[in-house]
Amino acid sequence: MQNKNNSKKIIFLGDITGRQGRNAAKSYVQLLRNEESTTNTFPTFIIANIENASHGFGLTKKNYEDLSDSGIDCMTSGNHIWDKKDIYEYIDSAQNLIRPINYPKGTPGAGSQIFEFCGEKIGIINVLGRVFMPMVESPWQLVVDEIMHLQDGGITSIFIDFHAEATAEKICFAKYLAQEFNNEGDALIKGFFGTHTHVQTADEQIINGMAYITDVGFCGSPDGVIGMEFSTSLKRLSTSLPERYEVATGNSSQINGVEVLIDGTKATQIKRINFIVNNNENEKEVNLDTGG
Repeated sequence: MQNKNNSKKIIFLGDITGRQGRNAAKSYVQLLRNEESTTNTFPTFIIANIENASHGFGLTKKNYEDLSDSGIDCMTSGNHIWDKKDIYEYIDSAQNLIRPINYPKGTPGAGSQIFEFCGEKIGIINVLGRVFMPMVESPWQLVVDEIMHLQDGGITSIFIDFHAEATAEKICFAKYLAQEFNNEGDALIKGFFGTHTHVQTADEQIINGMAYITDVGFCGSPDGVIGMEFSTSLKRLSTSLPERYEVATGNSSQINGVEVLIDGTKATQIKRINFIVNNNENEKEVNLDTGG
């Protein structure tokens, strides 16, 4: 794909789950970076949700540094960001990592960050939903205020990771923000990506110049239950008794995400990334030309 009109590409990878998810995501990112450097493709900014990256719950400093070194530009998170206790030791200095913005004032870390991409400053916001989720501040006015703050600072491209359970909450919030800040010719919010459920939805679309999907899915083993081992999931769900979840492993890895094309002042295309790769195959055999 030739870069003839200065278009840009955003890749958003769904919740990276456990070691198998990390390895799959890193291999995929490396292939993307190699393609970007050796062919005349669109410049690419890569975002990934990492709240399940360290044994399924949270993110250790070691894994944060490893994923940063792999070529991921920004890491978003969610309600499991606090599960590994060393997060408190490094989150304030982790420039590529953001946590949900609607935790109470004084919570460590940042809920939004500004990044440089192709000579432009872009803003990325991470936010938690409230339906069937831990009690946090309401995102509605809080996110609007943050968007306006970024806009006042000269930011013209904003991307949002809405980490939420309820489909209706995701759709409603996305349409509300697209209505408030975008029109078809000039979109301030160029991407709104749902995360958390680990099940990729088939409703990718452009809303007033904003790329949208209800859930991008996850990266990890497809052999379990949303990335967790089947047997422990079965026991917990069928008996309602406490059971420690274990991360699923297997001979194949699933890579879920979306690829968004930004053309000038708006998003013009969103395509699902959804494929399985055999862990025993050579990494070079992964096909980058994938869609849902």
